[in-house]
Amino acid sequence: MAESQTIADSKRAFHQAFPHVIAPLYRRLADELLVELHLLSHQSRFEATGLFSVGLCTVFDTFTQGYRPNEQTDALLAALCSSNGFDAAAHRATASTLLNEAKGHSVDGIDAWIGSQNLADGAHYSRLMAVGLLSVLQAARGEAKEPDNEALRGRCKTLAETLALPADRVEKDLSLFAANSERMTQAVELVAETIAAEKRKKERRLAEQAQSEAN
Repeated sequence: MAESQTIADSKRAFHQAFPHVIAPLYRRLADELLVELHLLSHQSRFEATGLFSVGLCTVFDTFTQGYRPNEQTDALLAALCSSNGFDAAAHRATASTLLNEAKGHSVDGIDAWIGSQNLADGAHYSRLMAVGLLSVLQAARGEAKEPDNEALRGRCKTLAETLALPADRVEKDLSLFAANSERMTQAVELVAETIAAEKRKKERRLAEQAQSEAN
């Protein structure tokens, strides 16, 4: 992206690429990711690592759960990325490859393999890299119940030093991600329950109306 690209330019490009109404529940995600990617596109020391790709896709997928219409989510991510000079399809492919490779390793035996994802000397850290690291460990854990996500977050902090990631920031970013993810899940469930309740009310009114007309 050109250095002269402003956040207003990015937002304009986004709305041109995604001319759809975004429900309030998901608007904050769109705004925050748009700004975050905009800032990263202007960071000369930023490098889009494999962990970044995994983290970007994980955050997007986590906070678009329940998005309707579902078929618009790919276009939404593509617009958020393209408006800031990123390629959504490329990041999806990288994330998929890395997660599939992680499944061939155990959580305890992943150190040597994950070492290839280290942050280059002097490169800019992004919170999405921490989320990506957690997702990779979750992929390695697979269907097992242990270690739990809290233990995996602790493992991420330990691995951060090996990967040249700021351990304290990794810990903080993952704690915030966990809290926000839980709140998002609760919000989606509440919306679903509200819609279901309204549907039941409507069906009950129609049934009562039909019975009244029959009498």
